[in-house]
Amino acid sequence: MNRLVFPGMLVVALCVQVRALEAQASDAAASCPCQGGDLMVTDSIRARLDLAEQYTAFATRIRDEEIEPRWLGDGDRFIYWSSTGPAGPTWVLVDARTGTRTPLLASEDLQAQVAALTGASLSLPAYLDFSIAPDQRTIIFKLDDRVFSLSLSERAVATLAPGDPAALRLSRTNVVSPTGLAVAVPRDGGFAVRDSMGRPLIERAGEANYAWRIPERAWSPDGRYLMVWRNDARGVHKIPIIDYTSPLERVTMVPYSKVGTPLRRPELYVVEPAAGLVTRIDAASGETYDWFAGWRADGSEALVLRLSRDGKRLELVAVEPETARTRVVMREERPESFVGALDFAFGKWPLQVTPLEDNRHFLWMSERDGWRHVYLYDYSGRLIRQVTRGAFPVHRVVGVEARSGNVFVLASADTSAPYDQLLYRTTLTGSELKRLSPAPGMHRIYLSPSAKFYVDAHSTRTQPQVWEVAAVDRPTRFRIASADASALAALRYTPPESLTVFAADGVTPLHGVLYKPRDFDPRKRYPVIDYIYGGPFLAVVPWSYTGNPVSREAGGMAQMGFIVMLLDARGTPGRSKAFQDVNYGRVGQTEIPDHVAALRQAAASRPYMDLDRAGIFGHSWGGYFALRGMLTAPDFFKAGYAGAPGALEEEAIINEPNLGLESENPAGYAAGSNILTAANLRGALKMMHGTGDVDAPLSTTMRMAGALIRAGKHFELLILPGEPHRPTAPADRYYRDDVNLFFARKLGGPR
Repeated sequence: MNRLVFPGMLVVALCVQVRALEAQASDAAASCPCQGGDLMVTDSIRARLDLAEQYTAFATRIRDEEIEPRWLGDGDRFIYWSSTGPAGPTWVLVDARTGTRTPLLASEDLQAQVAALTGASLSLPAYLDFSIAPDQRTIIFKLDDRVFSLSLSERAVATLAPGDPAALRLSRTNVVSPTGLAVAVPRDGGFAVRDSMGRPLIERAGEANYAWRIPERAWSPDGRYLMVWRNDARGVHKIPIIDYTSPLERVTMVPYSKVGTPLRRPELYVVEPAAGLVTRIDAASGETYDWFAGWRADGSEALVLRLSRDGKRLELVAVEPETARTRVVMREERPESFVGALDFAFGKWPLQVTPLEDNRHFLWMSERDGWRHVYLYDYSGRLIRQVTRGAFPVHRVVGVEARSGNVFVLASADTSAPYDQLLYRTTLTGSELKRLSPAPGMHRIYLSPSAKFYVDAHSTRTQPQVWEVAAVDRPTRFRIASADASALAALRYTPPESLTVFAADGVTPLHGVLYKPRDFDPRKRYPVIDYIYGGPFLAVVPWSYTGNPVSREAGGMAQMGFIVMLLDARGTPGRSKAFQDVNYGRVGQTEIPDHVAALRQAAASRPYMDLDRAGIFGHSWGGYFALRGMLTAPDFFKAGYAGAPGALEEEAIINEPNLGLESENPAGYAAGSNILTAANLRGALKMMHGTGDVDAPLSTTMRMAGALIRAGKHFELLILPGEPHRPTAPADRYYRDDVNLFFARKLGGPR
């Protein structure tokens, strides 16, 4: 549920009318009856829909928002692609020691060299991905599906064949050995390892539901060994995905581990390409989720993270590649809650363990004292000390400098800004944190190989991204780029309004934002939409300038004439363990009360918020909670739209770590069931689902529809043929328009 042919619209109700977007100076409203399943839309409403799309995509108008610096091996120089510099768009070489910035070649020169090689004039994009060759002398890049190299010394561009080993570095799925002498390439469920000349060293083919996968950090430091997963999904429950594009339907059965059904079985293999050997590592007993976590500094052991099915036990396992022997280095358990859940599976596992260069120790992340902090262990599994401590979370270890013992972390240690992620320095001995980020906001850090400098990319909700180079041991700091947001002036874009309220318990502070239409008039009263996600593994309130997909869609929705709220209620990550554990074992019972309480508090001081016309919308896990709002707060929410909703009996990794196993917590599963509360529906409800969804299967919506029909409750349904969990173009625009039109006709506009 966490991951997002013309579509048709099936209206499961009597013909409805489109109510006007009322009283806006530019919006003369007109009612639009349903005719043959299509909705006629006035020009003024169409203009609103177009404006909503422009706001949803506002980040695409910003240049140099993402530049992705790449440090060179000498430790203090890096290269980035600049679209706003005087010579740009082109690459810029920066020397952090001197502050000098040198364009590698002018944009016109780059285009001319490419044209001479291809015979075609190719335009340069605002952002161009690239990699640096192992010899540190060449840039590899792709334009118009052609691969090129750029010599850093001669500034000369050359073409590369698609199969050239250097060209293979551009793919994020290919894994190049540390020596640069081999590259592992995934291939149709199998994999191949090629040498520096492109010759195959070893190959393995995949089978249906039994595919190979190359993990991150797969190569040993000396390039001798490669660790590869093989995921056995042959015994996993299958869901049918039906292709309706021809009269003869085609059915594909896709593995999907539902609550209480078998999980995929991960098999780990050690590959020695030079010897042609592929050896399977003995698996643990029981069902687990496994991730490859890297290597000890000397390559003597590979490291694997192993999470129990219920998320309550996390082990660090060491694998000796030469003998294929394994041992458990350490184990962390949390019987009363979980150690890891979906947020761990989709992003936090690479941050869990940091091997140190001394080959004797590693850093470990844990919430054992109630906050996510850093701990120092040795490879016998002995705890040496807690490195960071305090009533705040550490989000990641950015890097460690071996000589000084400095540890660099991103943390939310400013109590006045609990969601800001700032750079701090401490030491392996656990000294007091020293703040290195002078500016507030969300920071992304690119530490140099020497650990003497770093690139600091930071922004706030009101300040576009700024890219600065800073020294670790002195206040020296200089700017290399600023995101150019000038094109937003034409949109009259303004950031959302901050919102701080209390949870339903009356004690816990919650943070959110309110989005308003750009022609907002405080003398009018606006319908209110609660755009909810609510899952216990994702925070959606934006703290950076461009935010996230949910926040950008919320800002677009507001342009239809709504006030839209985003809130991170209790149960979401990013704060204390206790804050997230509020809904452990009782998902669906605490979230809607928090959202209703937040809306009531917000409206108490904002008379333009009309809570008599409150709606709720969400997609995926948010779709589950949109249904939850309509069914558990039926007097408050007058209209709800649930996109691709999930259910508590669906994907195991989503539900079991947050609810416990169904056999151990049947009451929790029943209490959070939307199907069992279908009879509570009073307001207007619509659901959407794509028939190609393999993340939240279509069966969730079909079962919900069945329950509503049995309860005699009318609703609307939009089916998107062939679309995945997050609809693709043009269905994505169709879906967003449908959501906006639904609320426009059910709640009206400003009055």
